[in-house]
Amino acid sequence: MGTRKKSAAGISIAVMAVVMVVSLILAGVFAVLYIAAAKTAAQLRSENERLQAEAAVTAFSTDVNAMNPDNANEGETSLPDLESSENIDELLVEKELEVEDSIKQKMKELVVSDDGSPLKMLRAFFPENLIYYDEEEYVFAPVNDSLKMHSILQENLVENDNGEMEYIENGVVTSHKGIDVSKYQGSIDWQKVKENGIEYAFIRLGIRGYGTGKLALDEYFEENMSGAAQAGIETGIYFFTQAVNEAEAVEEAQFVLENIAQYDVKCPIVFDVELIPNDGSARANGLTMEERTDIAIAFCEEIKGAGYTPMIYGNIKCFTKLLDMERIEDYEKWYAFYDDYMYFPYEVSCWQYTEKGRVGGVRGNVDLNISYEKLWE
Repeated sequence: MGTRKKSAAGISIAVMAVVMVVSLILAGVFAVLYIAAAKTAAQLRSENERLQAEAAVTAFSTDVNAMNPDNANEGETSLPDLESSENIDELLVEKELEVEDSIKQKMKELVVSDDGSPLKMLRAFFPENLIYYDEEEYVFAPVNDSLKMHSILQENLVENDNGEMEYIENGVVTSHKGIDVSKYQGSIDWQKVKENGIEYAFIRLGIRGYGTGKLALDEYFEENMSGAAQAGIETGIYFFTQAVNEAEAVEEAQFVLENIAQYDVKCPIVFDVELIPNDGSARANGLTMEERTDIAIAFCEEIKGAGYTPMIYGNIKCFTKLLDMERIEDYEKWYAFYDDYMYFPYEVSCWQYTEKGRVGGVRGNVDLNISYEKLWE
């Protein structure tokens, strides 16, 4: 019994010690919060006094000007009542309400627009960031002002009666219409595609398996290349990469070069950089930005060394999170963003603006692209 009493007493002391420690921690936290709040309040009071002083000086200057005979012909100016700070406080409140109303009006315009999404509103209010939704959160990627910016004017981007984007300058369409295709479009009537105004096509040459790592030729590559050539449509190539090092990137480039040797490829050869969504086992998903950028450069340099124009394909996440834009600035870029406005500040050669396009000669949906210059020159 004596031992139990001693144990109980020990437990009581221990509990009291824990309670005391927790109390001290909470007291410290509250003290810090109080000091921070007091500091903030002091700053606000100081700022208010500064604004009042500025307003008083402005009012005094106005009164002096009003009493100056040289200003007699300019009309009389009344001096505000400065007996108390109430007038200044009212002016501050009025200004705050004006700003609040302006923000509310802007938000209302965005909400009732065709795309009243939170992303559209965020992008309007934070132009210094590239904003997108990824992994259940909004990402704010700062715009890098050291990079080359495009000169595309949004007002010149017009959606025509067919739902296709065009770039119009001084009443003249200066953009070029293209598509990109793979085995998923099946057999294509390329002559009808040509008749629908398609000037160029990016044709998938192949892929590296994201699980096996094996290189594979697209089942419709040769048929698409021959059909496009016969119809007089210029062609470019894209390859879906899953390289995990520079050696594999060079291997992919060599695979591309071997398979285009018999074709006249004038448009760029594209390195397609994408993550495999919701698949932690995808071999390239775990690469760092530095590793993936090294890989992209290795592919592009191999293509460039063979006399072709390299290009990198990606979306907003690719060009802000997966690749180092400063290191790949000298390469052409093909940007994927599905909307009717160009949400990207940097230089791009081609914009893939929809995956649900319709073109005669192609069954089902097809990706539509707009380029601002001839990609084959």
